[in-house]
Amino acid sequence: MKHETVSKEHLRYLRRVRATSVGVNVARIAILFLFLTLWELSAQNAWINPFITSSPSRIYKTIVALYKNGSLFHHVGTTLWETLAGFAIAVLLGYSIALILWWSDIARRITEPYFVVLNALPKIALGPLIIIWFGTGNEAIVFMTILIGLIVAILNMLNGFMATDKNKLLLLQSMGASKLQILTKLVIPSSLPNFISMLKINVGMAWIGSIMGEYIVSKAGIGYLIVYGGQVFKLDLVMSAVVILCVLAAAMYAIVALVERLVIKNK
Repeated sequence: MKHETVSKEHLRYLRRVRATSVGVNVARIAILFLFLTLWELSAQNAWINPFITSSPSRIYKTIVALYKNGSLFHHVGTTLWETLAGFAIAVLLGYSIALILWWSDIARRITEPYFVVLNALPKIALGPLIIIWFGTGNEAIVFMTILIGLIVAILNMLNGFMATDKNKLLLLQSMGASKLQILTKLVIPSSLPNFISMLKINVGMAWIGSIMGEYIVSKAGIGYLIVYGGQVFKLDLVMSAVVILCVLAAAMYAIVALVERLVIKNK
């Protein structure tokens, strides 16, 4: 039976890593607590105008009121469904298109400039057309979410596929591997970091798309609350919606980060 020995230097290194990790987390919580405390004190002592800036206590009361009148989960659920649907479709479709473009060099050379131009196009400019095409329902918002995330997914994954180690490609080709074998055995596995990076980027893109879509046309959702609150000068409602949005976006990003850790651990 083999006994693994760990040097004292390595143990000290591991302790330093753990201590640094704990310190970073404590600092994050402390900064957030300090910010909220200063914000609340500034509002309570009229150092800032709470009507304009709101305050943590006012935001809390607004969220509780939304919960009590039964509208909180309705609005959150609406935006969450739109965001997840748009995110999933954009990722799957973008990944598939990137595979096709990697497979066909001619198709890639023809279409790549168009994708670059579409990526630079402000999607909000297409808002009136999207309303005409899809109406004023959830479909228009989901399409806006897909539109914003799709090009990002295509370009990120295509760059990942094209960045495959040339020496490994030549090695597999010299061994007589087919293009499908090269794709499944080398290109896709080596592009896994790009895929995770694309997921992280598209988390933000999906929330931008759904909220932007709700700005243009919506009857419910977090974006609707922001627009409505701004129109009637209920800035507590606006700030509450922004806080809810931050929490949901952070939770979605944390799930992607967890997937990343699991993938790296099992790789």
